[in-house]
Amino acid sequence: MAYIDTPSEEQATGAVADLYDRERERVGYVPNFARVFAHRPDVYWAWRGLNGSITATADFRRYELATLAAARALRSTYCALAHGSVLAKQFYDPATVAALPDGLDEVDAAIMAFAEKVAGNAASVTRDDIERLRTLGLADEEIVDVVLAAAARGFFSTVLDALGAEPDAVYGELDSQLREALTVGRPPAAAAP
Repeated sequence: MAYIDTPSEEQATGAVADLYDRERERVGYVPNFARVFAHRPDVYWAWRGLNGSITATADFRRYELATLAAARALRSTYCALAHGSVLAKQFYDPATVAALPDGLDEVDAAIMAFAEKVAGNAASVTRDDIERLRTLGLADEEIVDVVLAAAARGFFSTVLDALGAEPDAVYGELDSQLREALTVGRPPAAAAP
């Protein structure tokens, strides 16, 4: 489940019970990522506030593309599964998501490449990288949205991987080709040897 001990749903009280209840209401179960934040629920809600601010103005499909690219660069299987599954449910079929960025238009492929670069080594980003996105028609606000999505993913993915949060069982129901393509770091427990 995780490298740290986390309160069970039955043991949860106070702010932890509230965290579990609100996540269960939102997604239908208590995700493993919520469990690792049980020791610091205020940090989780602060992150949710930050992420909500980012998605409030961003194009949601592009946010998901940038987030998936960042998760891959960070080798976060949990986050790649989560955001790849959103893309597969809302925007593309599973085979298309498994092959991304193949099949995207030039703008969306450039967004994914840029988000990957930001997440992988932000210091390597140059003025030319920004100018290329501008040439493709992105406004500075849209470029900032991509950077914010990739940077926020860096925090969340790092916390989950460092604390050993396993992807939720629901991701085992994904198309096997998609699940395999989105396993970019530590394999889910069910797939571990």
